[in-house]
Amino acid sequence: MGAAPHAETAALVTGGAQGLGLAIARRLVDEGCRKIVLADRNVEGGAAAAAALAAVGADCHFVAVDMGDAADAAAMVDAAAARMGRVTALVNAAANTDRGSILDTTAAQWDAILNVNARGPFFALQRFAQRAIAAGHAGTCVNILSIVVHGGLPVLAPYVASKAALLGITKNAAAALAAHRIRINGINVGWMDTPGEDATQRRWHGRGDGWLAAAEAATPFGRLVKPEDVAWQAAFLLGPRSGVVTGSVIDFDQRVIGAYPDTDAVG
Repeated sequence: MGAAPHAETAALVTGGAQGLGLAIARRLVDEGCRKIVLADRNVEGGAAAAAALAAVGADCHFVAVDMGDAADAAAMVDAAAARMGRVTALVNAAANTDRGSILDTTAAQWDAILNVNARGPFFALQRFAQRAIAAGHAGTCVNILSIVVHGGLPVLAPYVASKAALLGITKNAAAALAAHRIRINGINVGWMDTPGEDATQRRWHGRGDGWLAAAEAATPFGRLVKPEDVAWQAAFLLGPRSGVVTGSVIDFDQRVIGAYPDTDAVG
């Protein structure tokens, strides 16, 4: 495949202003991608991130988007194609991680989370696929899911529902679009160390400066998942080295779902 698997990639990355989205964009650029658009609601951060990637040789642009608005999500794809000529790779990384349980989530909270995490990505993927089919070129998409699709914490009820919905979209779209050479895969990301997670821990859980060190000390590998870890996986799935893989959903975490401590070691 050569040393630059993404030399021909024209990528659109949502949630690209920081955290995982930006890490994926950087990884793509490191692997040869020279055409890339970052999309985010954070205009200042997104513009700065695009400028940083442009400074290392990428033809990088920023597009402001409200992923909670289906029309805006679709228009984002058109805007990215206008800047790059086409979009061959889509990353749905933008997410609303607000809290809410089965007992206290309001209809407004439900809509805000589901619209950003499932509805917007659905219509972005739809427009991406429509354009690829019309132009006659192949495409790849990675949807950023979450390990909480297996159940999650009580305070994550609408978030769990949104990511479970996106998982279903991933599988359905992969089957529907395979004949058009469009591959769709997903990553169930575990607890990850990002600027967004830091803000969430402080806002929703009242945690202070030492929360990350305490959390990492209690994990099997002594650290949370890092954005760069997942970026390698996403770039692989988006590129030719993953071959014909489609409809795959990877649990990217250090704890094994369904595995429990040996009862002989308890008590």
